Amino acid sequence: MLPSFIRSWVTGDRSGDRGINFRQLNAGWNANNGAPHPHVALCGSTIELHFLMTLGAGIVAGDDEAGCLTFVGCSRWRLGSPNDEGWYLGQCRYSKIAPRWGEFYEITGRDSLRDMPDDWHELADAGEGYRHFLFYLKDETFECIAADWSFRHVAATADASRHDRSVNVINSVRY
Repeated sequence: MLPSFIRSWVTGDRSGDRGINFRQLNAGWNANNGAPHPHVALCGSTIELHFLMTLGAGIVAGDDEAGCLTFVGCSRWRLGSPNDEGWYLGQCRYSKIAPRWGEFYEITGRDSLRDMPDDWHELADAGEGYRHFLFYLKDETFECIAADWSFRHVAATADASRHDRSVNVINSVRY
């Protein structure tokens, strides 16, 4: 059996003894690390995060290739700092314990750092079993406390007027 500090280095788990665990959820896809400005759409307690994407293993996504993460039963969410530069400068509350920048994680365990940001958008009280999701994007970080999530490919479009009127688009452009 490997000592815990070696095991954590080999597995990429930098949570140490803090009781926080990071499980990477994106396999074979990611946000395009050169594409800024993800877009958030809100419909009741459902949040959609739209972003330009890349595919794994060196597969280049087309210019119209976008991804959408949908979070159902969302109690709160945030899109803000830090960006990638802040992460590498140690300005992120998880930068010393998360495996790496630019990935989509579920955070589990005792997390005394979760409530530190003051830019959360509160939607409802978190129910039993709600989960903490974290996505490090190029210019910002997305976090959400929700019951569940799903991912789908979508066609990128700059026409914000084509969305369902029941969806509140937080940003000016929707993918």
